[in-house]
Amino acid sequence: MAQMTTAPAAAPVEKTAVPRTRSPFQRFLHAREASTFLALVVLFSLGTLIAPGFVGTDNFLTVGQQIAQIGIMAVGVTFVIINAEIDLSVGSIYGLGAVVCGLLMTSDVAWPLAALGGIAAGAVAGLINGLMTVGFGIPSFIVTLGTLSVYRGVTLLLSGGSPISLSSNEANVAEFNLLGQGKLFGLLPMQLVIFALVAVLGMVVLSRSRYGFNTYAVGGSAEAARLCGINTGRVKVAAFTLSGTLAGLAGVLGLSFLSYVQGVTGTGMELTAISAVIIGGAALFGGSGTMLGTVIGVAFIGVLQNILNLRGISSFWQTVATGAVIILAVAADTWLRRRSGRR
Repeated sequence: MAQMTTAPAAAPVEKTAVPRTRSPFQRFLHAREASTFLALVVLFSLGTLIAPGFVGTDNFLTVGQQIAQIGIMAVGVTFVIINAEIDLSVGSIYGLGAVVCGLLMTSDVAWPLAALGGIAAGAVAGLINGLMTVGFGIPSFIVTLGTLSVYRGVTLLLSGGSPISLSSNEANVAEFNLLGQGKLFGLLPMQLVIFALVAVLGMVVLSRSRYGFNTYAVGGSAEAARLCGINTGRVKVAAFTLSGTLAGLAGVLGLSFLSYVQGVTGTGMELTAISAVIIGGAALFGGSGTMLGTVIGVAFIGVLQNILNLRGISSFWQTVATGAVIILAVAADTWLRRRSGRR
């Protein structure tokens, strides 16, 4: 009887793990902006319950107009912080840009040239910050802490310590005031429209351009970026210049809105702009952050202040609340970093 041979059993086929494609919602939950956005939703819900008059188109547009100037400044500050630097002078540059523009307006300079003059003053101030930080190797915290006082002093010298008022009865001033007081299609405040345009342009530059890529690279590791051929100094100087330019633009819009400026205008605004960027998820040590996060951070601060105003809360307590939110935002970011590091 022939001996039957048994064929060897086939080796088991290993299953290849197929990576699952995350849904847009799952990607959102892992995004740095998610926690801030969810906090904004919670704050919005709270406002509908405790703040009379919070829900309404007029109030929302008012909030949008109120956050526009801080938002424009925060867009520029975002580039600086992602570069692992800081700009404490943007509040003083805001005042400088407004005063320069105001002086030109009172000298019968056409309003477009006067506005450009205020923006140019901000750009020069930002450029000086960048050149001093990069050229002399001084930490930007020290440089901008010093120029915060220097630019404020220059602003007071230019204005002579006296306020500058513009009369809307003059045709040149009336046209200029449309930048800050006008409404697009009779509905959207022009300041909000300008902020939206600046934010979108900032998003495109930061996420789609070579300069945006270099910004993240320099902020993540300046030495590694240098070894890759990136001119780190040029990237940082450009960030400071952009920050100063947008602070000057915000100052021009502030003058257009109020028709009034004095030497101390803009004091403290640097802290609010930096707060918005940090609340939006940018890391103080650089290398991370998004423009969308900054916009959400600006909206969060605006909604928080609006709710407190509607509730009749003192401005002193509003300052306390904003500071507490900053601490919570940084603490949450630190916790998330440690958690991801243990994985």
